[in-house]
Amino acid sequence: MKKIVAYLKDAYNELVYKVSWPTREELSGSTVIVLIASLIIALIVFGMDSLFEWILKLLYGIL
Repeated sequence: MKKIVAYLKDAYNELVYKVSWPTREELSGSTVIVLIASLIIALIVFGMDSLFEWILKLLYGIL
């Protein structure tokens, strides 16, 4: 039981005193970058999927 309590105290001290947390501005900037990158990747995947669908329809004579 002492090891668990010591571990929890050490973990708390490290999170409170040793970890450098981002500021609100840094966090919002990173969030915007991730959202834009996700949107771009989603559009690329959608475009590739549509292209492959068109090619397969063309090959199988559905068009």
